[in-house]
Amino acid sequence: MSRDEDTGLLRLAMARGGEPAFLAPHQLEAAQRLERLIRRAQVMQRVTMSYSPASVGTRNRSANGVETASDSAAAARQKLNQLAGRLPPDCWGVLLDVCGLGKGMQQIEVERRWPRRSAKLVLRIGLDQLADLFGLSPAAEGVQQGRARHWLPDRPRMFTKEQP
Repeated sequence: MSRDEDTGLLRLAMARGGEPAFLAPHQLEAAQRLERLIRRAQVMQRVTMSYSPASVGTRNRSANGVETASDSAAAARQKLNQLAGRLPPDCWGVLLDVCGLGKGMQQIEVERRWPRRSAKLVLRIGLDQLADLFGLSPAAEGVQQGRARHWLPDRPRMFTKEQP
């Protein structure tokens, strides 16, 4: 996570006292992807003034055809809209509060007048569905063993064990 190492999500993803972690690794990865997407979408207001010269006098595309930050932000906002439409409203709200605004579980429960520990459950359900949308699963899947490749061309061996 980009914020402090002591975030609520990281605490929920750690096993403590012999009990398994509340969040699985694929759920934590989904939360981190959503946080990066929200940051790229630039939907959160800035707290301070930006004195960056890069934002003054730019056009939609630079000379080499690379997209500017506004194009990237627009694409990220479109992706966020798609995700919001595919998740239940309560789950999306909790995900946005936790991953985007950095709110804690207790604050979410107080604001929404939910019972204790309910935000944690809604968060896990939302992260499970989000991980599914991102194509993340609890178990890694793939081929058992890949083919070894190298960049050198094939050539005959220089030394062989053949005896004349």
